[in-house]
Amino acid sequence: MNFLHASLVTAIYLALAGNAFCAPLSLHDCLQKAHDNNPALKSAAWDSRIAQDGGRLATVASYPRIDAQAGYTMQLHPQAIKSAGGTTETQEPNFAFAGLAASYTLYDFGRRTARIQQADAYTEAASQSFLFSTGDMALQVIEAYFRILETDKLIQAADEEIAQIAEHRRVAQVLFEEGVVTRNDVLQAEVRLASARQKQLTVSNRRENAWLLLNFLIGSEPTFRGELDEATTLDSTVKPAAGASDITVNRHDIKAQKQILDARDFEVRENRENYIPEIYTRLGMDVVQNDKVREQAIFSATLGIRINLFDGYAAQAAHEKAVKQRSKQLDTLRLTEQRARLEITTARNDASVAKERISASEAAIRQSEENLRINKERYQERVGIASEVLDAQTLVTQTKTDYYRALYDYQTAVARLQNALGEM
Repeated sequence: MNFLHASLVTAIYLALAGNAFCAPLSLHDCLQKAHDNNPALKSAAWDSRIAQDGGRLATVASYPRIDAQAGYTMQLHPQAIKSAGGTTETQEPNFAFAGLAASYTLYDFGRRTARIQQADAYTEAASQSFLFSTGDMALQVIEAYFRILETDKLIQAADEEIAQIAEHRRVAQVLFEEGVVTRNDVLQAEVRLASARQKQLTVSNRRENAWLLLNFLIGSEPTFRGELDEATTLDSTVKPAAGASDITVNRHDIKAQKQILDARDFEVRENRENYIPEIYTRLGMDVVQNDKVREQAIFSATLGIRINLFDGYAAQAAHEKAVKQRSKQLDTLRLTEQRARLEITTARNDASVAKERISASEAAIRQSEENLRINKERYQERVGIASEVLDAQTLVTQTKTDYYRALYDYQTAVARLQNALGEM
């Protein structure tokens, strides 16, 4: 009975594991999983939330500040006034006090507005940076997805090569036993078979690493394996080169850098006005425990102006720092634009070349297969030699490898171009 129970549990586990291993997985599913589960994307999402809190922090200057205080004071001697008859105490030696005050800056010549605008610019920059991270993550998923499909095809080509060489070794062995060929033909086939198996192991390892990367990107377990859609393709329309003014218009990283540059401008404006006065108002109520006077609660209203006369050159240093940061950000923006143009041009060139490689390799596959057929017939008829057959088999595998690499290089180049144009 225990054996039956264990067998049933094992069967259910294997069935579930088999379903998980063969679960269909489209490119759209991978992108959605990555959007929901990618750890790097989850970390990047916090930047936008933190920037929003920074914006809320900048707006606090638009509201009045209310402070309350309370305490108890103990003195060695109470204060007193001198008179002709001696001294008269004006307060108790020990007393409690409390206060409530509301202060508000009426006008600070633009500093408060500059801080708020600076925070808003940083918030928008964080949002654009997150969108850029999303596109970059999607590109990594697409590249890993097509790398798995490519290695699947390369493994298939390697399996075919192994089968062909094994068949050739069998034929060579038969001919050797008949005394038609030398043992050298058999040894050549065995060496070439070992080489083909090594190539198969190398490609299998590449596929395994590609699966590990894809599972990391989509937030799945490292052991997860799915059935990918071999018919998956991207929009194969490669847009022609656009003008310099249009080429980076949709790039989220450039939009983020522009927002940071705006924030730096507002920071310069804020620090430039540190020596300008500000107008403020204050409403207060102070209560002091003192039985020796009639009025213990003092209500006050103040309208005043304050200005910083000297702060150890802190304001000057802050302004110079802000100016230099703005200059650095301007250079960073230019660098980002130049790098974006380089990425777009490179991806467009790679896509164009890969498309031509596809056409060239398709014809080469047919020619190599015909070459293999001819050499196999020549060898079986004892007109050709073994090395010609082995070379022809290797050539077939190479042309198929070139074709599959060109096919998926084109898809990844199209994805890189879309991402470089800010369309992903």
